Amino acid sequence: MTKNQVEKRLHELGIDLPEPPRAVANYVSVIRTGNLIVTSGQLPWKGDRLAFTGKLGTELTVEQGYEAARLCAINAIAQLKLAAGDLDRVRQIVRVEGFVHCGPGFRGHPQVLNGASDLLNAVFGERGQQTRTALGIHEMPLDSPVQLIVWAEVDSEPGK
Repeated sequence: MTKNQVEKRLHELGIDLPEPPRAVANYVSVIRTGNLIVTSGQLPWKGDRLAFTGKLGTELTVEQGYEAARLCAINAIAQLKLAAGDLDRVRQIVRVEGFVHCGPGFRGHPQVLNGASDLLNAVFGERGQQTRTALGIHEMPLDSPVQLIVWAEVDSEPGK
């Protein structure tokens, strides 16, 4: 990708990155160590509220979960930009860890988390292909339906 390619792709997809969501407790929202950036768990924030709440399979559909995971990925990209300074410096989305807040018997975790993976692939191309974990959990902070952690490798900072 050429300079500003990721930002152009976001624009083509109709995505305006929000301000990176702030931590809701005693932790940082994103951290960089060497060429690795790891986000804290990203929730489906839209502005100052969660766009979705509830459990998949009882209160929300797979389609709503997909959209929630997509919003989590948008917030994760905003965190990556904060930590990297420039999204074109992202070499590879290495790993996505997804937690799905679900009711008994729900098994659609992979389909829900495809909302995040599909977006990362669309935004970063081959560099968006990642390893992934999809876990279902009984309770979630703030009643969020999805929580997403993203690991990314970035180029070294200029001059280093």
